[in-house]
Amino acid sequence: MGTPQSEKIRSTSSGDPPRFIGFEFAVAKDFDALSRRAAQIIIRALKERPSLLLCASAGGTPTGAYQLLATRRTRHPELFRQMRVLQIDEWGGLPAGCAASCEADLKEKLLKPLGIDAGRYSVFKTDASDPQAECLRMQRWLGAHGPIDICILGLGINGHVAMNEPAADLVPQAHVAKLSKSSLAHAMLKGLKQKPRYGLTIGMGDILRSQRILLLVSGAKKREAMKRLLRPRVSTRFPASFLWLRGNTTVLCDRQAMGTEESYV
Repeated sequence: MGTPQSEKIRSTSSGDPPRFIGFEFAVAKDFDALSRRAAQIIIRALKERPSLLLCASAGGTPTGAYQLLATRRTRHPELFRQMRVLQIDEWGGLPAGCAASCEADLKEKLLKPLGIDAGRYSVFKTDASDPQAECLRMQRWLGAHGPIDICILGLGINGHVAMNEPAADLVPQAHVAKLSKSSLAHAMLKGLKQKPRYGLTIGMGDILRSQRILLLVSGAKKREAMKRLLRPRVSTRFPASFLWLRGNTTVLCDRQAMGTEESYV
């Protein structure tokens, strides 16, 4: 993929995964293997900290991991009794209860299957009358209940993470975001007559203060974004690049996203 050797360190042991300075990095055989590794990381952390605060993303990429967590709960419900969840972002300007909302997606895939009651999660309101005040409310909640223990991120084709979009500058706290064309073309919004008017999102500062960041990347359409991410350059025009500024970031991708026949999971 043309990454200079100075930008990555390979183990001398045959079959070991590539190591990128600043990232714990794994290439999974496929989406299922990626999901298993992600679920294993979350379960291991929950065993160490039962009241773990998970900052959760909606959408397709984390779905497999959430399903595996739900399966684990059927056998070990006690593992999830103190777990807390913070929604990382939301489509703004949609009617309350909209099936295309991130909240609806998380309720179906994560909150209900894991039995997370209303006292243990916080979500953005899609129809907030004052979006700025809604972001302030979420920021205060995080201030009272944080920091985030594990932050699950996806990688946008334009480099966005959560709804922190490429821009001249980035906002460190929860804020109202102007959505890019690629974000408005998200599969969650397919067929939706009334598109979101803005995004509501946790800021890059709060993401970077997470105890651990878990970036999940799947599919060939993310290949160009992966190539750019693995160049150690930081730019507000590619928000995911800010992950280079902190340690304890785990990047899990599949072979399609990486553009390789090799896998290490």
